[in-house]
Amino acid sequence: MPRLTTEQVLALAPDPASAKAGTGLAAARKWSGLGRDADTRMVWGLCQGSGAKPYQTQVDLGEPAFRCTCPSRKFPCKHSLGLLLLLAGDEKLFKAGELPEWVAEWVASRAVRAERRSVRQERETEDKPIDAEARARRVANRADKITAGLEELDLWLCDLVRGGIAGMESRPSTFFDTMASRLIDAQAPGAARLVRDLAFIPTTGEGWHARAVAQLGRLHLLTAAWPRIETLTPEMQADVRAHLGWALTESELAGHPAVDDEWIVIGQLIDENERLRVRRTWVHGVATNRIALLLHFAPGAAPFSELLPPLGGSLRAELVFFPGSVAQRAAIRSRREGEAASGPRPRPQGERSFSKAVGAFADALARDPWIERVPLLLEAVVPEQTSRGGWQLRDEAGAVLAIVPRFRGWTLLAVSGARPVWLSAEWTGEHLLPLAVAAGDTLHSLTAA
Repeated sequence: MPRLTTEQVLALAPDPASAKAGTGLAAARKWSGLGRDADTRMVWGLCQGSGAKPYQTQVDLGEPAFRCTCPSRKFPCKHSLGLLLLLAGDEKLFKAGELPEWVAEWVASRAVRAERRSVRQERETEDKPIDAEARARRVANRADKITAGLEELDLWLCDLVRGGIAGMESRPSTFFDTMASRLIDAQAPGAARLVRDLAFIPTTGEGWHARAVAQLGRLHLLTAAWPRIETLTPEMQADVRAHLGWALTESELAGHPAVDDEWIVIGQLIDENERLRVRRTWVHGVATNRIALLLHFAPGAAPFSELLPPLGGSLRAELVFFPGSVAQRAAIRSRREGEAASGPRPRPQGERSFSKAVGAFADALARDPWIERVPLLLEAVVPEQTSRGGWQLRDEAGAVLAIVPRFRGWTLLAVSGARPVWLSAEWTGEHLLPLAVAAGDTLHSLTAA
């Protein structure tokens, strides 16, 4: 197994409090019986808590999977995080050897459960061969539900526009939530999200009317495109389905070609709400010069199932891109641990001209009118604070791009020293969201700044 990093461990924390508590436990004096197997897939240790017996903590880094005898319901608990942070800090503290009985029992029980699942899946596959007719009926039923939902959405949009865009400010949240819930029932969660976003646009300050009209246009275009989907190109059909929220399954991606490369992590952002955490990771292919977006989801306080390298690190993997007019999102089909080069990796070359950089968004928008963001790699840009207290970037020609209003740019300013730097970011067509800034061979995250 490749060596774990502190950034990777903290990314597993279910919340900031767990990350802080785990960091406090990452001290060798608080642990005994630290050990690992030969390839450092399994690690374990005993952590003394408030009780008479120490907590037995064990982690399978391959999945990852966690087990601890503490009463915490968080997953992973602070002891699991502390154990992994200790491993990331000094692997020599963990002696390689045979698994203790309590670790071996857990490994064996998990192997038995995995075997049972495999046998059950094989039997289900044998007993229930793929029924093409049944699948076609399910697809048709969903299409009918979407059609009904979008017809109702079209009437709702007409009523909203007839009442005047300015009146959106006085609309109660239930006005938008009711329509969004109807679209969820119609199995169009992507359209539901666009409707819910409408409710917040009047709170975004100056220029919100134009942003509201643009969002209404996206929704109207979806209602117009869906009835004509069979007349569109395969790429545009994929765009419409994706933005409605009709996601492809892994089996449906199986027939698509994969891109094998060494992929460098150039930016990462985690969006959180009460029910779901979404991790957006941008990676750049060393040989292909291609940028991909990896999306991972974690319900509630659960950790992300896929361990990724830290910012600036790399993985050797085959990525399969989701179909569409602008192929950005990708999934990891396979990865080869240990094959990615060690040490600092060369940064991809950035664009020095803002006009050329944002032209990529115009091109993407022309092909996919619902696209919300594109990645930008910028070279020799200087961060500045505006007279109103906001932040912006300036290129060599003196052109400026506004940074998102909520961004606090002191980390960016400190790393850059107000000098030209390399930067990765997302561009929405209106604002820039900085992701990472380079200082020498090191990339510093800006998503928590």
